[in-house]
Amino acid sequence: MPESNSVTNNTLSVRAARTLSNPTLTAPQMVAVSPRWLLHLLPWVNIEGGTYQVNRRRIVVRQSDRIISRLEENRARVEPGAMRALALLRGAENPLLEAITGLLVEERHDGGVTLYNEGDAGEKLYIIVKGKVEIATTDAHGEKLRLALYGDGDFFGETAFLSDWRHTTTAQTLTPSVFMTLERARFRQLLDGSPELRAGFEALMRQREEDGPKHNRYGEAAFDISSYQEGEPELQRTFVDYDETPRQYSLSVMQTVIRLHSRVTDLYNNNYDQLREQLRLTIEGMKERQESEIINDPEFGLLQAAVPQMRIRTRSGPPTPDDMDDLLARVWKEPAFFLAHPRAIAAFGRECTRRGVPPPTVNIFGSPFLTWRGVPLVPSDKLPIDPNVTRLPHSANRGEDRSAGLTSILLMRVGEPKQGVVGLQQIGLPGEQVPGLSVRFMGIDDYATASYLATLYFSAAVLTDDALAVLEGVEVGNYHDYE
Repeated sequence: MPESNSVTNNTLSVRAARTLSNPTLTAPQMVAVSPRWLLHLLPWVNIEGGTYQVNRRRIVVRQSDRIISRLEENRARVEPGAMRALALLRGAENPLLEAITGLLVEERHDGGVTLYNEGDAGEKLYIIVKGKVEIATTDAHGEKLRLALYGDGDFFGETAFLSDWRHTTTAQTLTPSVFMTLERARFRQLLDGSPELRAGFEALMRQREEDGPKHNRYGEAAFDISSYQEGEPELQRTFVDYDETPRQYSLSVMQTVIRLHSRVTDLYNNNYDQLREQLRLTIEGMKERQESEIINDPEFGLLQAAVPQMRIRTRSGPPTPDDMDDLLARVWKEPAFFLAHPRAIAAFGRECTRRGVPPPTVNIFGSPFLTWRGVPLVPSDKLPIDPNVTRLPHSANRGEDRSAGLTSILLMRVGEPKQGVVGLQQIGLPGEQVPGLSVRFMGIDDYATASYLATLYFSAAVLTDDALAVLEGVEVGNYHDYE
């Protein structure tokens, strides 16, 4: 008998039966949705008038900033105006800055080079264009103590440069580094040859000495307060002065128009409301973008909001317990949480495992979080990883992102009562779907397409400089082999 490829059914086939069956449908899924823990953990302040003003005490003496420099055609360059980042040159006139910039000399050193030793005469001011430098000293027992770790834009050697003191520390490069240096001998020759420049510099130094005892370590005016046990001395008189130009934060606006044909909403709403699903997914996308901008926006983003004194660098690349302790030493007043990329948290976990100190976990909102010193590490994939790295081929890593790269870890104190970080929004908008986000009907055009305007107003503010710290240069691609 001839063979047949067909199969004779004695009952109703599955394919035929499916024509009378309704499948169970899911709502549209979206891979890009994340928990957005930052938006949940930030205290939100409702503002009126679209502006939030942060009033602070007046700063008498501003702390030194980072000196912006760059490499052009493999040559280091510093603009004269950038030298005002030095506290001693804060109010310097352009002729003095231009003359000083003309004296800068480029130096390059490999990693492990000692720039000066403890006890050496202070002959140079060092500005780091590229690289990493460790400042260390020795204790009473002869043990090495690390005092500071400097990187791009930092400077050191200022105290010994200005006076005839000898260095009280040792400076050593940790990586190949590029410097711009200012020699004290050449600087003195400059002042000796120009009475005008000398007069301008001496005026800056006098102002610095006069302001010294008038401020605290944050640069705020010191209080005149009497303290005594006996007698009746004359009491001190004081007042609190305010910053005359406080920072104002304007709400950022995010908008999009959702378009949907009336035929779709009329005929295809039997399982899910088409308009509702369109709005839900769009709102999810806007909230994801909101968290990203709170972290990365160049105007109010947290990554750029940290002042130089609250920025530190990893010593060896991967985030170690020592690095996290350094962060906690800066935001020591009621720290709320770390914020890090999931890969940075994984890198920190590997370093803890290597040292035999696995971090404990805690449940927040029903989800487990790693902690360090009792402070949770909150993940967010909105923190950028330096894209200038080589990624493994897709076939080699089976689709996983196993590339090396650099990122940052944030630590913050939150809330208005604690002078911390807060989110800003305005609630009560017409057509509000979630706090600060509204959807309004715009009408139907000649093609029977309905339009809906989705609007989200938001921003973020850091109330005091010591509320936010950043660990920079976090390497996420470091792995260890164990026997």
